[in-house]
Amino acid sequence: MKQYDVIIVGAGPGGIYAAYELMQRAPELRVAVFEAGHPLDKRRCPIDGERVKRCVGCKSCSIMSGFGGAGAFSDGKYNITNDFGGTLHEHIGRQQATELMCYVDKINMAHGGEGTRLYSTAGTRFKKLCIQNKLNLLDASVRHLGTDINLVVLGNLYDELRGHVDFFFDTPVERLEAGEGRYTVHTASGSYDCGTCIVSVGRSGSKWMEKICRELEIPTLSNRVDLGVRVELPAVVFSHFTDELYESKIVYRTEKFEDNVRTFCMNPNGIVVSENTNGIITVNGHSYEDPAMKTENTNFALLVSKHFTEPFKNSNEYGESIARLSNMLGGGVMVQRFGDLVRGRRSNPKRIADGLVRPTLSAAPGDLSLVLPKRILDGIIEMVYALDKIAPGTANDDTLLYGVEVKFYNMEVQTDEHLETRLPGLYIIGDGSGVTHSLSHASASGVYVARHIAARKA
Repeated sequence: MKQYDVIIVGAGPGGIYAAYELMQRAPELRVAVFEAGHPLDKRRCPIDGERVKRCVGCKSCSIMSGFGGAGAFSDGKYNITNDFGGTLHEHIGRQQATELMCYVDKINMAHGGEGTRLYSTAGTRFKKLCIQNKLNLLDASVRHLGTDINLVVLGNLYDELRGHVDFFFDTPVERLEAGEGRYTVHTASGSYDCGTCIVSVGRSGSKWMEKICRELEIPTLSNRVDLGVRVELPAVVFSHFTDELYESKIVYRTEKFEDNVRTFCMNPNGIVVSENTNGIITVNGHSYEDPAMKTENTNFALLVSKHFTEPFKNSNEYGESIARLSNMLGGGVMVQRFGDLVRGRRSNPKRIADGLVRPTLSAAPGDLSLVLPKRILDGIIEMVYALDKIAPGTANDDTLLYGVEVKFYNMEVQTDEHLETRLPGLYIIGDGSGVTHSLSHASASGVYVARHIAARKA
């Protein structure tokens, strides 16, 4: 059995930045990273929009898994804020959380991200515009790398890490065993031993994380699931926002149910994509920094968070059941014109083809009212009309709604102020912990834990 000082499970943002910081602060430590997906240069989604238009159910989804995690093919937005993106600040303090996110930004700039723009929503004219229309624009600094530059940064980080860290790709961890001050990672190809283990499996590893917590008797708390749609419209509709702010986190409280609906992951001149999470096809969006790869559309999600109380505890199962229903009716991702939705009719290929918005994802025309619960759909429709007041054209008949978009969150794992579980030497970080929900927070959590481990080993 091969021995390591530190084993990291998951090569997403949390795992990458934990490994990077350990390399910087404790280069003498023997570190290994186990990842269920492929190396970065082998991550290829077969959907090309021409020969392959729909998800084919790859054994390992290259969009969701592999070096860089689900964030590798995102549009590389690092939101430097404590107002959204997770609750890391509740564990380590707001100032330290912000400092760590800024530190991650410096690492990205030193590894290929230089020249990209840092946007800020603070003190802009849009704050007043939103408030005047019963909307709340959240404050944040946003570093936009773009999918293309994000991949460059990740590639440079990997090139620097691989000489100091052992990477095991296409090697899912089947079981994690705790012993007397040691941990054993069991895979199909063998078992590996370590004194310290960092688990950073991301949202796609939520089921695995729940299993490990049950087996090791680590307490967890119920979390939430975000449900909604991805909106696609002409880029000019939101250009006054995106040109100055790029990412607009806007929250609306519905009049009918007083639910919060929010925008999420805005992609100016971007594309809509499908994702495969545990065999369930959902929708997301990407954008690029390269002008040649930009489109004439902007897309963003509209999401409603649902928290559950007794007796129901598994929020992810609820989200999965809705996504499965969408997959069953649409054979994958479903798309509907906003005008068809409010008129209570299913979209068809002709009305979408005749519309002003050219879809960037091949999806089945359908009826989202047969999929999403009425309360959630009513909130989304209210939000579209609210956004139309600050971005006229949002509520046009031809605006496209893709469904469903689901953000799964792991049940929050009980950890201390060092993100360490009740088992000494076992740390849970990143989105799989239920504590972070973003690239910046996940990366910062990796740096934070690595510093704690390095200090303990010194």
